[in-house]
Amino acid sequence: MSPTELVHEIKSYCTENADTERVLKSQRYFKEEFIGYGLNAPQIYSKVKELLKNNDFDLPTVLEAAPVLIESRKFEEITFALLVLDGQWKQFTPETFQTIGSWFSFSINNWAHADTLGMLILPKFLDKKIIEMNDFSPWLDSPFKFQRRCVPVTLIKHIKKTRQVMPSITFVEKLMTDPEREVHQGVGWFLREAWKISPAEVELFLEKWKDTAPRLIFQYACEKMTAENKLRFRRKR
Repeated sequence: MSPTELVHEIKSYCTENADTERVLKSQRYFKEEFIGYGLNAPQIYSKVKELLKNNDFDLPTVLEAAPVLIESRKFEEITFALLVLDGQWKQFTPETFQTIGSWFSFSINNWAHADTLGMLILPKFLDKKIIEMNDFSPWLDSPFKFQRRCVPVTLIKHIKKTRQVMPSITFVEKLMTDPEREVHQGVGWFLREAWKISPAEVELFLEKWKDTAPRLIFQYACEKMTAENKLRFRRKR
């Protein structure tokens, strides 16, 4: 299957299964305008499984087709591009990582697609030692908020595997002063998962930032703590 054929296959499937009513319902989950077809998750995953089972394309094909799908800004087309890409993970290289990073300049502009990358695709680059954590350094200073969000979200799986939280916490610490809500959510989520692994280390870190970092980070980071413990991280009046 050529890149053009792959794009056509995905676009045709989306058009055939479009549901205008579901598009309107989907808008509630996003601050950004939702542009899409209204497919549900089972429809998407079923088609992805079919495409991957047929196994008649490779990573270069996906990487050539993906920008066409991603530039459409249609939710399901981007989702298909990411999930089909994930199916090619055995062929990932450092260049694949760089290519993914370039997509934020023209798409990947909602939490769902950022988290598909951070939870599903990007951890494989670390897990398989294709890249190192430091390769995410430019992402921390990215002008694109969802690229910055991807870093702490990606590191959630990393710390669950290594069971060492402080190297990753130190790495993302500059995001404690990030101006964007979506990044605060990602950092807080990461710190909550880190706290489950090493409460003492994370609580010491939170003590350091409790009077200066955005409160939303603490809302997420402290979610699983007891009410009494949460009081320790209230900002001084």
